[in-house]
Amino acid sequence: MAERRILVDLLGFTGSRGGTETYVRELLPRIAGLLPETRFAAVTGRAGTDRVSAFFPGHVQTVPWVGSGPATWALGAVTSTDLLARRGRADLVWAPANFGPVFRGVKRMVTVHDAIYDEVPGGLAQRAQRAVTSTLMRRSAQTADRVITVSHAAAHSIERFLGVPAGLISVVHNGSSEPRPVAEPHGILSPFALPAGRPLVLSVGNRMPHKNFPGLLAALATISPTDRPVTVIAGSRLPDPLAGDVARLGLERDVILPGWVSDEQLEALYQAAALYVCPSLAEGFGLPVVDALRRRVPVLAHDVPVLREVGGDAAHYADATDANAFGAAITAALRTPADDAARSEAQRWASRFTWDAAAEATARVLDKVLSERGR
Repeated sequence: MAERRILVDLLGFTGSRGGTETYVRELLPRIAGLLPETRFAAVTGRAGTDRVSAFFPGHVQTVPWVGSGPATWALGAVTSTDLLARRGRADLVWAPANFGPVFRGVKRMVTVHDAIYDEVPGGLAQRAQRAVTSTLMRRSAQTADRVITVSHAAAHSIERFLGVPAGLISVVHNGSSEPRPVAEPHGILSPFALPAGRPLVLSVGNRMPHKNFPGLLAALATISPTDRPVTVIAGSRLPDPLAGDVARLGLERDVILPGWVSDEQLEALYQAAALYVCPSLAEGFGLPVVDALRRRVPVLAHDVPVLREVGGDAAHYADATDANAFGAAITAALRTPADDAARSEAQRWASRFTWDAAAEATARVLDKVLSERGR
């Protein structure tokens, strides 16, 4: 078989974009091993050069004028990616972080992780801020030869909101990371000054509107102070925009906002947690739900199709838009903790979502797209 070339658009890789970057770090080295007859190259911006080079299985080219901001990333994807693919005689461009080129050119596959900008548009200012990104995502998806996404729920949203025909969408579930227990979790968590003798609730995510952390805080405020757990909400730059809500609701002694946490600190938090809570209104996949279940941590999630898809019967569900109902569900989950059999079953369920399986399925899609005629 003749050697094939894939150019991977990593212009938006900065080391601080969460799930989409975990996706490419986990998949690309595995896929390269599964497609040995394929040569991979990457294009990235100056903020991503060293980080991408650390894991990428091929040559990394830097576009020096593309910085860490989304505006330059988007401009680079629109103006440079297809041009570089032609110069490098690429057979396929893969844009794994929601959008890439917006005009048809070299055959292209784009991974669209979700259509959340359309599902949960936010307020007027947020809609205006996202308008350009949303337009580029839609155009990139509509002009791609294949769209890959991470859940059936996301595929339905991409068809509905982005106008991509169902026949052009492939679903490959994300993987999850294996637990890496730490020896002294309480020592590692000492900077957070967790109060002793109170159950710990954990939640993780950025502060975009669909994460619904204000809804979680409102639910916590409905719980009697004597029954209220300590809640850690990680995943934000400091000062945390949730701090105002915490103060307004009088939750300063009950909610800890540690900002970004290290991998080691996150593992320690999972070990210490009595419950993981996911109040998200929408997700592409909901990886923290799977990560928590894989670590035998009980999960309470907002009742939406995508979280039922990844949590199955292993998680519990309630309406996170109803503060009283969600607060009652948190209290009930803490009062009736899962037994060992339930935790083991949840772990078995979550262990089906592996990066090895995701890489194998993605490699099959890439192979198929390379073999097809372009649109």
